Amino acid sequence: LREAIDSVIQQDYEYWELLLIDDGSNDRSTEIAKGYAQQYPDRIFYLEHEGHINKGLSASRNLGILHAKGKFIAFLDADDVWRPGKLTLQISIFKQHTDIAMVAEASEYWYDWDNATYSNVIIPVGAINDRKYDPPQMLFHLYPLSKGAAPCPSGLMVTKTALARSGTFEESFTKEYGLYEDQAFLHKIYLKEKIFISSACNNLYRQRSQSIVAKVHAEGKYHKVREYFLKWLQQYLQKHEIKNL
Repeated sequence: LREAIDSVIQQDYEYWELLLIDDGSNDRSTEIAKGYAQQYPDRIFYLEHEGHINKGLSASRNLGILHAKGKFIAFLDADDVWRPGKLTLQISIFKQHTDIAMVAEASEYWYDWDNATYSNVIIPVGAINDRKYDPPQMLFHLYPLSKGAAPCPSGLMVTKTALARSGTFEESFTKEYGLYEDQAFLHKIYLKEKIFISSACNNLYRQRSQSIVAKVHAEGKYHKVREYFLKWLQQYLQKHEIKNL
């Protein structure tokens, strides 16, 4: 957590605020987060769910979105980090392409964080990079409906107006279904908004044996989770009368 927070403090882009969302932590994370909020009272803010309960990834992201004051929203999971130029570069893309709603960049899958013998791997978003796409083109390029690699949450930046227009994270994606919480959100954006796919890579996505991805696969629940997402998507398309994709 300290590494993640420090990577925001070290950004070369000056105009940021950091909202730390405590999703019912039962370790030292609460103490660490509150410490940073006290040290940077005008820049870093501590938030938690009522009663310090655990509500899951989507509800926690939505709590941050609700309280965010900025025009742009970027996500950073607690075990990932940003390189110093991440915000500067993505803001510059928004300035060049004023009609886009989201920027998605490559991610460095971070294996050597605890074992120097491992090699990291940079995974680009699986569509032609450094160009923008109209809706709903991303559905036909990226996982899970196609073969291209999907962006990681820590590599995204989205406008707050797009979130208001297209919707935030789906809070029904809890427990093992949290594996697809980002995909439900992304597909809502893919269906309605213009997106820029960047070849830059300014985020490190920490790989851990205890991650939700590893756990779902180890417990043989992947197909169950995927089916849950596909049924949600079908219902979403029907509800919004989206046809002829």
